[in-house]
Amino acid sequence: MSVRVRFSPAPTGYLHVGGARAALFNWLYARNQDGTFILRIEDTDADRSRPELVGAIKDSMGWLGLDWDEESKQSDRFDHYRQTADELVAKGLAYYCNCTQEEVQKRHKERGGPPGYDSHCRNRNVTAGDGVVVRFRTPDEGVTGWDDVIRGRVEFENKNLEDFVIVRSSGVPMFLVANAYDDVTMNISHVIRGEDLVNTTPKVLLLMQAMGATEFPTYAHLPLIVNEQRKKLSKRRDDVAVGDYKEKGILPEAMRNYLATLGWGPKDGNEIRPIKEIVSLFALEDVKSSPAFFDIKKLRNFNGEYIAMMSEDEFIDKSFPHAGCVPMDIYKRLASGVQGRIKTFNEIPELLTWVIADAPEPNEKDWRKIMGKDGVADVLDLVIERIASVEWTPDALEKLVFGVGEELGTKTQLPVRLAVTGSRTGLPLFEPLAELDREVAIARLKAARAKL
Repeated sequence: MSVRVRFSPAPTGYLHVGGARAALFNWLYARNQDGTFILRIEDTDADRSRPELVGAIKDSMGWLGLDWDEESKQSDRFDHYRQTADELVAKGLAYYCNCTQEEVQKRHKERGGPPGYDSHCRNRNVTAGDGVVVRFRTPDEGVTGWDDVIRGRVEFENKNLEDFVIVRSSGVPMFLVANAYDDVTMNISHVIRGEDLVNTTPKVLLLMQAMGATEFPTYAHLPLIVNEQRKKLSKRRDDVAVGDYKEKGILPEAMRNYLATLGWGPKDGNEIRPIKEIVSLFALEDVKSSPAFFDIKKLRNFNGEYIAMMSEDEFIDKSFPHAGCVPMDIYKRLASGVQGRIKTFNEIPELLTWVIADAPEPNEKDWRKIMGKDGVADVLDLVIERIASVEWTPDALEKLVFGVGEELGTKTQLPVRLAVTGSRTGLPLFEPLAELDREVAIARLKAARAKL
């Protein structure tokens, strides 16, 4: 069987990093095996699905560079799913059920034991109508299992699987029957998805068997992605949407490369590498089963490496939209210094704001540490005196400041930097200082001297 894989997002929210990792691993495997990567929108939940989110999901996948070979929507095949459910009912493999949730819970409290549906309507000959669902009749005996590429042998005792719903009372098919039907009819060879869906796999396999399938996909359940507290990523406490990282100035190439390391990595340990190499090296059997830590600091380091690898022209072209109000001519002259000092594009304004606008107020700790030293007043006095007539170039300004330091036998750059930029860190001082109006620089130095 040729390799055919699918990524099946539900358009009930934006693409999150767990979904993006699943999409990426499917894409990597398809490209590695010269197979087919299918985007299959799971919009069977009509109450929660939002059509505009389909476009948002596609945009995020496109931003990551994940192209797909085929595309489909499950809502276009509702009739096929309903027909399949009707056939299962006709064969005695599924049945109608009119139990309410309250009735199911009441019976559970009365009988005790494990929660869930108790097969109450199996032999009651309920007919279709309002408030009636269709349930699949799970076998009372035996085991349903599969050899998972990542997790090894996984088995479920059939007696522990409740008779699950395959058509809602509204007549809308559940995703379980839709998945089973689509995976069979689309000849899906491998199902690569998160381990949180392991419990649905025996149900889908039983449905496939009931539909008459004789060949089944190979399953590979990817490890959970966890945060610093080793808890599963949650949109309530973590930045999980791919779009959040785009807004933070993360490059798509860096994000894609980093996602590839969440559960997998090249055997030579060189994690940052071109996508063509990642495709050629990727193997499902090398994916680990242990949880993958989503390390934002590591992602930023990946991003910094990708920024550093850019040519200067490419860097200017891609980063300038993040530079705020800095004019292009000034930005071009300072870009090389910026490129070597950032890990995300969102850090650029902080480095350059003082050149085109008021400098921020230094924090009190830095002011005391730098400006509280003996001799700082003399440094500022002499710099103020001489800067008024110095040639306004980076080299001349550098010679002036360091010359004052040699003359006074003290360090001068940090006091001058703090006075002019408002920060003890940032770009090399003299290139951006030369972009500042002379009178503005003098005014800032005098203000710092007066504060002393």
